[in-house]
Amino acid sequence: MRLERFRFRAMGSPCELQLYGDSRKALEDLAHRCTREVARLEVKYSRYREDSLATAINRSAGDENGVVVDDETAGLLDFAATAHRESGGRFDATSGVLRRVWDFRSNKLPDPEALAETRTLVGWSKIVWERPRIVLPTPGMQLDFGGFVKEYTADRVAALCREASLASGLVDLGGDLAVVGPHPDGSPWQVGIRNPRRPSEAIARIALLSGGIATSGDYERCMVVDGVRYSHLLDPRTGESFRGGPASVSVTAPLCLIAGAATTIAMLHSETESAGFLADLGLPHLVVRQDGSISGDARRASRLRREDDEIGVPAVFA
Repeated sequence: MRLERFRFRAMGSPCELQLYGDSRKALEDLAHRCTREVARLEVKYSRYREDSLATAINRSAGDENGVVVDDETAGLLDFAATAHRESGGRFDATSGVLRRVWDFRSNKLPDPEALAETRTLVGWSKIVWERPRIVLPTPGMQLDFGGFVKEYTADRVAALCREASLASGLVDLGGDLAVVGPHPDGSPWQVGIRNPRRPSEAIARIALLSGGIATSGDYERCMVVDGVRYSHLLDPRTGESFRGGPASVSVTAPLCLIAGAATTIAMLHSETESAGFLADLGLPHLVVRQDGSISGDARRASRLRREDDEIGVPAVFA
């Protein structure tokens, strides 16, 4: 069996399929089907496309008739509703509109009046969701699938591979990972966890045999204003950049979709509260604190040292 890598770009991220097969040629048809599935879901749920379902839903804001959705979308909306309820409002698929006033390339804080006005458009509890119809009652409200559709897509592609009887492989969509199956010898995939302050380096590793893993960090987009660091992590409950949480959180779960939501929610807790939330959740996790220390029960992930030849450089980054 040979490991073949199929690289492509989708959903604004570099992506890769690592698949084991007899030859690259034998895997090409499956790889094409996988990339077509990624493209299908991007077309369907991208807020940047005029012809997407996401855009159609957002255009309907203010229309009491709303939009009737298919079963796949209904499942995602049910997930968003559950995540909102269980997170105390920290996970909110309507919070994407906050990007209108938070521009992290400007190095300027939002105008307070503009932020206050935009906040009136945020709130999953304002949505009327009664299968199969969704209603955004207020003009200007938006539903943003971007916070969880990439993770869902990774799960879908991994499932497609298993349906094609592929036993060993890994799906990597911009660092959101879903395992098709372990290496042919039964060994796990070694996933490197980025150092939040030096993202090109790994600070730890996690061994993954199945399921998915996702990582959220405060390093992805940020700005410093008057000596204060503001991360891209916006709290839907306040509209403000959330400060005081961990530097990064990684979670493994049976599905990448679940792992991704858990990391998002955990990052919107204080460092102390985050650890308690993840412990109660019962999913293997790793937390990198602001001081660089590491905690969590996913640690076969011992801290990496440059001189540790046994660990080496992880092949995959979350």
